[in-house]
Amino acid sequence: MTAGDPAGIGPEIRDAAIAALGDDERASVDLVPIGEATPPAGPRGPSATSGEAAAAGLLAAIDLALAGEVDGVVTAPLSKAALRLAGHPWPGQTEVLIERSGVPRGVMLFVGGGLRVALATRHVPLREVADRLDERDLAADLLLLDRGLRLDFSVDAPRIGVCGVNPHAGEGGLFGTEEEIVRAALARARRDGVRAEGPFPADTLFVRQRRGEFDAVLAMYHDQGLVPVKLLGFGHGVNVTLGLPFVRTSPDHGTAYDIAGKGVADPGSMLEALRLAVAAARARRAVLNRGAEAG
Repeated sequence: MTAGDPAGIGPEIRDAAIAALGDDERASVDLVPIGEATPPAGPRGPSATSGEAAAAGLLAAIDLALAGEVDGVVTAPLSKAALRLAGHPWPGQTEVLIERSGVPRGVMLFVGGGLRVALATRHVPLREVADRLDERDLAADLLLLDRGLRLDFSVDAPRIGVCGVNPHAGEGGLFGTEEEIVRAALARARRDGVRAEGPFPADTLFVRQRRGEFDAVLAMYHDQGLVPVKLLGFGHGVNVTLGLPFVRTSPDHGTAYDIAGKGVADPGSMLEALRLAVAAARARRAVLNRGAEAG
């Protein structure tokens, strides 16, 4: 468990989440805290010092996981601005995890409010989203989402709903044609055995998932996917990175510099991230053990 940015709420919510575990939970998992546990004195905000500390803690945690010394990593929030001030090029923790782990791509999945929502694009300006959509990339994301649901969430035959890009999923081309890219990606993914359907209008697809029609939704861009998750699950949502050789979760909020050190930060999302990491690690171990026995 990393402390994230030491000038933010990361250290306190990490420690509070550990303290909030029940006795049985605490006895069943070995926790390895990494990074600064005592926030610095003085004004809170992004700095090169806090960015470097957060990056160092994250990289150390990733290296432990890659060495097989831990099954998963739970990351406290860090600041993208602080990372930049420290001279690091990454736009966020997900990109660090993907690059350091040496995997070709990863999928950001948010869990909360009865929803599981993955993002096809992450921190991209809205005007660039349509240009970033690619048939092969979308199909690869669907494969990773399918595998992640099987591996970390024990879903045997995942059903995935896919959002359109435009209002009403383009309304037959009246409101845009990007849905053709999505359809081609769906066809490609289905040939590989993924049970994915769409593209559907985003304004109703999340309702359908919450009612149980789909195990997860693939949204096309950041706010399309995160508005429903944060509306229904704010304070308890969890960010999961799929496609890594280990489990990774984090809370669904930022560093909250304005309340850091005041003793009012809610550790609920961090606690849920910890519990989900433990459950996912156990699920992944069980799946891999069954595969080894079958082999």
